[in-house]
Amino acid sequence: MFFSKSFGYALRGILYIASVGHMRQRIQVDEIAGNLCVPKHFLSKIMKTVVKNGILRSTKGPYGGFSINEKTLSTELILLVNVMGGGAEFGKCALLPGKCNGANPCPMHYKIEAQKRELQQLLTGTTIGDLLNADNPDFIKSITSG
Repeated sequence: MFFSKSFGYALRGILYIASVGHMRQRIQVDEIAGNLCVPKHFLSKIMKTVVKNGILRSTKGPYGGFSINEKTLSTELILLVNVMGGGAEFGKCALLPGKCNGANPCPMHYKIEAQKRELQQLLTGTTIGDLLNADNPDFIKSITSG
């Protein structure tokens, strides 16, 4: 897929925290990793990056963990893509290493550029809060891979 594993884990982790966080103040990485069936140490690194970029809050200590903050639900997905290092994909050529452009297009250039712009618009126009679906009783199951 176009998105990195880091982006997928970050988004799923944030969605998990946002969906169960109303019941508890902080969610520990062990719980998130266990319920989402993702590697705990990799998820821990990802979540630290998310916190460092102001998308989540974290508290250290035995009763610590991750929680949403005032920015979490209004964060556009494009920011999360960029934080996880995926934004550069939009500038890459689909066929050749490096970049092609209108002056020197590859055979796929004009066909794929419109889809890239459309995807960027979708990610810019969609927030984390938009993805939370209170009407879905199996929401947690929909974001797990197990």
